Amino acid sequence: MPITITDEPVGASGPMSLIYAAVDELERRYGVADDAPHLNYDELRPPRGFFLVARDEGHLAGGVGVRPIGEPTALCGEVKRLWVRPDLRRLGVAKSLMDAAVERARELGYRRLYLETGPAQPEAQALYPRIGWETVAEFPPGAYSHPGASRFARAL
Repeated sequence: MPITITDEPVGASGPMSLIYAAVDELERRYGVADDAPHLNYDELRPPRGFFLVARDEGHLAGGVGVRPIGEPTALCGEVKRLWVRPDLRRLGVAKSLMDAAVERARELGYRRLYLETGPAQPEAQALYPRIGWETVAEFPPGAYSHPGASRFARAL
């Protein structure tokens, strides 16, 4: 399975298809929630944000975004909307996307990345520690985190 990962504009059809698939899955797992006050997709645009798309022989396989959070001088980012097509899960696509996101964030000067997941996502809760993310109690000052979420961070 030759997976390619590229940085694509968040407003393009590929990234938006992946974001909508991720939101659909989150709504099926948690119920419909209004995340709008806490996530503006424009934050996933350059110069500080980005969205990576994984493709399998040209077909969408998964995606992940990073946006800046907290005080700008802290150079912290948050991973958003990691999602992999169900038929490609457990094949290393999520790890490849996360590795690429960490590398791209380093290139942009981020010092630390954060992410959160919830109790209805046991696969994610198992993945992040396995690929080098540490459990943390809080996000940086000024950054929103869902109550009851499991939070992770990684120094860059």
